[in-house]
Amino acid sequence: MTQMPEQLTIPLATTKPIDHIVRPFVRFARIEAAGGIVLLACTVAALLWANSPFRDFYNSLLHFEISFGLGPYTLRHTLHFWINDGLMAIFFLLVGLEIKREVLTGELASVRKAALPILAALGGVLFPALIYAAINHGTPTANGWGVPMATDIAFALGILALLGSRIPLGLKIFLTALAIADDIAAVLVIAVFYSDTIHYGMLLLAFGCLVAALIGNLAGINHLRFYLVIGVILWLAMLRSGIHATLAGVLLAMVVPSNSRVKPRDFISGTVEKLSELRTGLQEDPNSISHSDVHNTLERIQAVATLAEPPLDRMEHHLQPWVSFCIMPLFALTNAGVTLSGLHLPYLLHALPVGIYFGLVIGKPLGILLFSWIAVKLRLASLPDGVCWAHIHGAGWLAGIGFTMSLFIASLAFGYSELDTIARISILLASTTAAIVGSYLLLKVSRRQT
Repeated sequence: MTQMPEQLTIPLATTKPIDHIVRPFVRFARIEAAGGIVLLACTVAALLWANSPFRDFYNSLLHFEISFGLGPYTLRHTLHFWINDGLMAIFFLLVGLEIKREVLTGELASVRKAALPILAALGGVLFPALIYAAINHGTPTANGWGVPMATDIAFALGILALLGSRIPLGLKIFLTALAIADDIAAVLVIAVFYSDTIHYGMLLLAFGCLVAALIGNLAGINHLRFYLVIGVILWLAMLRSGIHATLAGVLLAMVVPSNSRVKPRDFISGTVEKLSELRTGLQEDPNSISHSDVHNTLERIQAVATLAEPPLDRMEHHLQPWVSFCIMPLFALTNAGVTLSGLHLPYLLHALPVGIYFGLVIGKPLGILLFSWIAVKLRLASLPDGVCWAHIHGAGWLAGIGFTMSLFIASLAFGYSELDTIARISILLASTTAAIVGSYLLLKVSRRQT
């Protein structure tokens, strides 16, 4: 009998020309800040495009109509609508999955761990809204109080990642949990205050979709297609119900299964058993193992691996790159393009832009720092390891980067009007200020500690 070697050497695949092109993009996608960098690039591109000689093409592209239908049932809307109300529902689905994961197993899973970011987020929501409401009280723009409440998690965490190891891990976890709690508040505000007249028939259909998904969850259905099909019907029902259609994503996330159908111990033991069978066969007779045997074994392992990973995690992993590198950049490209020609300084001194600007750059850091201090002084929470008050101050400024959520809420509050244009300019200015000041403060405290 032929003696089998102790180790089998697997030949490396020959490098192909395409690998030299793909590898840089793969490495880039693995950088934590990559999503924020792409978002920033699309924001700058939108501003340049909207203020270039090609701005008419930019505006006509936004209003280009696209229709989807089946028989007599047709949806015909502009490209801007499909991005803001369609693709952003997938963004909200990812937000909902992250919220559910954090609540079940993450930083919001226990009262002690969740107290600091939740209370900090509460201050970061209340203060901007109060500042905006005080400045815009009695004006036609008073309903925009929700605009400065939100935090753009991609930009904020992207900046932390660019600052590198100088930022303590505890601060990154704190800001992530804060942004998740902030998203919960933003979702509730959109659902309650920025929805149209309710159509209860469609709302009942949406509820039926959630019940069907919940039954599937309890029955052990873990195929993502099942929940995505229900999600499409849920989105259509929400679109007709009067509640903003993007919230269908958050609702769907709440009923996606978060438990594995296979215990880790059973998965490991089953996989080892299958591989041991192959190894035994190879040791007894190398020619007795065919390619089909290897293929069938790998298929069984892959099927069990799919069952071992909770659908919530699988869906989140699948959606993350699409949201970070496709949906959010498209949103920025179609919403950050504001024409600056004809805009004068007096426009930026009105109640609307002043309320948004000071809400984000004053209300956010002040509310987060004050409520965090109260939580620690009352011994409801404690600062994370390696994090000082200067870190919390800097993170509060980074939370003032509203951008994606703020632009989204502004479009709901003011429609596509001149007020929306002024609001978008104010959001861009405030987010830029918050990013610069927050980065400077965190760099300053890291140098002092060094």
